[in-house]
Amino acid sequence: MELFIQISQFLLSLSLLIVLHELGHFIPAKLFKTRVEKFYLFFDVKFSLFKKKIGETVYGIGWLPLGGYVKISGMIDESMDTEQMEKEPQPWEFRSKPSWQRLIIMLGGVTVNFILAAIIYIIMAFVYGSTDIDAKSVRDGYAINNPVFETIGLKTGDNILAINGKEITYVSDIRKKILTAKTMTIERGGQSQILEFPVDFLGQLSSSKTKGFIEPRTPFIFDNPMEGSLNSDVDIIAGDLLLSIEGSEAQFLDQTIPLIATKKGQTVDVTIQREGNLLERRLQLSEQGKFEFALKGSAKDFEAAGFYKIIKKDYNLGQSIGVGLNQFTSTVVGYWAQLKLIFSPSTGAYKGVGGFKAILDIFPASWNWQAFWILTAFLSIMLGVLNLLPIPALDGGHVVFLLYEMLSGRKPNDKFMEYAQTVGFFILIALVLFANGNDIFKAIFS
Repeated sequence: MELFIQISQFLLSLSLLIVLHELGHFIPAKLFKTRVEKFYLFFDVKFSLFKKKIGETVYGIGWLPLGGYVKISGMIDESMDTEQMEKEPQPWEFRSKPSWQRLIIMLGGVTVNFILAAIIYIIMAFVYGSTDIDAKSVRDGYAINNPVFETIGLKTGDNILAINGKEITYVSDIRKKILTAKTMTIERGGQSQILEFPVDFLGQLSSSKTKGFIEPRTPFIFDNPMEGSLNSDVDIIAGDLLLSIEGSEAQFLDQTIPLIATKKGQTVDVTIQREGNLLERRLQLSEQGKFEFALKGSAKDFEAAGFYKIIKKDYNLGQSIGVGLNQFTSTVVGYWAQLKLIFSPSTGAYKGVGGFKAILDIFPASWNWQAFWILTAFLSIMLGVLNLLPIPALDGGHVVFLLYEMLSGRKPNDKFMEYAQTVGFFILIALVLFANGNDIFKAIFS
């Protein structure tokens, strides 16, 4: 059921983005009286799941969910319809239109992608506001859940102050800035120090079999005992904070878990904190090394216990526009930076490139509209940015040739465009195979 929900969200998001992207080409083409022969969601290789001709355009759904397309008359595109190009240009064809009109048609798709993402971010800010953890309020540092971070000298309990010299204001800043990190300023034992990242850090992180990250440490806060459990008659109530086991610190799960693993089946003396008071208790550990208590695990529970402060902000419509546009801009800039790292072999960032499975995995296993729309906004930006790459089969490739024509006054001949489109198509196929091959490799060897 969880996989079905993930797939449903993935397909809904992908379909929405493809249809709107292609509408971005379709609408200006129609405005400039250019004939659109096909408008397709997904590719119709050999056959279609559905198609219907309305006016001069065939609308349909293909069976291959790798994208979608609009087929515009008089344009060399993924259909490679060279027969049409051998005839005399017609007034309704793409090639007969002024270069500025053709440029607007080609930029329409990515323009819609960027506008959609900005609108989503604005609406999300207005409806949900923003919630984050004040980085300065984090108590006793962070848990380091991936050994790759330990190789640069980071340890559980370190407090992260800055990345690349820029202060960490919110906990979410760490995940946003880590991809381009060169240095990290930390506090350990009351002393600050600077850690340096190796050039291939992203490659190491992508190749790691451990998928954990950096998070505020999780305190061990008792909830209610399991019914009929070993310790159901012990005076421990929901909200009690574990401090130590047999005199050893055990306030956080990263301390508690390895400690109780050595005391399976034993009775241990523990110290707990209740409303500021220290209390001593004796607890029995099961043969599996469990106290058999449920644990408090929400961010609000940890805030109530004083481990950090949650900052919640609500915005009016005017403020939401500013917040949404700021998030849109920072996401676009961040994604461009990631692409630059991916195309730099020395960083090893290409190892983290993923295909359809990687995109599927970012959707939650339960339906969450807030997460769905935020992910859709990010994917819309990703689709827009990738389509701007100067590869002939992409919008960006067509834009490059159009800009050349506008600046030089010379239009590339149709045969050159056919060859360029073919080369671009094979480059795209290679990228798709590489990305999805990475998914397969990770599934087998991770």
